[in-house]
Amino acid sequence: MKIALCFIISYHHILNKEAIWREWIEYNHDIIHVYFYYKDIRKITSPWIRAHAIPPQYIYPTSYYHVVPAYLSLLQYAHQHDTDNQWFCVLTDSCCPILSPQKFRQLFEQHSHQSILKWRPAWWNVQFHKRANLALLPREFHLANDPWFVLSREKIDCIKNMTPAQQELAKKICSGGLANESFFAILFHCRGQLKDPSVISEVTHLADWSRMSSATSPRLLVGDAEDIRFIETQIQRHPFAMFLRKVAPEFPDTILKKYIYI
Repeated sequence: MKIALCFIISYHHILNKEAIWREWIEYNHDIIHVYFYYKDIRKITSPWIRAHAIPPQYIYPTSYYHVVPAYLSLLQYAHQHDTDNQWFCVLTDSCCPILSPQKFRQLFEQHSHQSILKWRPAWWNVQFHKRANLALLPREFHLANDPWFVLSREKIDCIKNMTPAQQELAKKICSGGLANESFFAILFHCRGQLKDPSVISEVTHLADWSRMSSATSPRLLVGDAEDIRFIETQIQRHPFAMFLRKVAPEFPDTILKKYIYI
């Protein structure tokens, strides 16, 4: 069984911590595939990223508010590229690993047939905010999920095998903004799988929403004392934390490597 690291990159078409990623991946290169979803392949300057870019026929126009097509296309490609891919980790250009390669492999071996997706009831006023068009859905579908997570192959099969009714529901959800923060929880709820043991409702990507860098984005971590306190506190609280976001390019590699390797 293998792991698919599925990156969605935009803007500068880079990884803020490419060197960290490449070193970390090398430890488990026998079980890891890497995939990149992009907006414009001409903007990719890294030979390594370009070598792992998915074919252009899988690229669709997306935006911050309408990104689900990128998720689905990237996951579909990774799913069919290698039938041994069992875990699908959805990542951004500002993500960085925050646990050791050995621990990552251990988590995979223990939970390879489970998805790790933090979900909860929607916390916003669905009548005021049009996110995911939840106001148009029955109350049982007023759900939210972390936008970055780990899915098992079985859950990708669920996405690929939606019934006609579920496909219509998906269209309604995706026509609202920020649907990626509800789509997956609602779909798995429809399949009767959200609350069963196949889904672990835990955080996989640490992000500091208490010091937001914009109205819709968590803090961009630079490695100052407050960032270090946040990382150390959150690592203790979240046993399934694997990745850190958002990490600035200037965040010291030495600090990151301390958490990853020491």
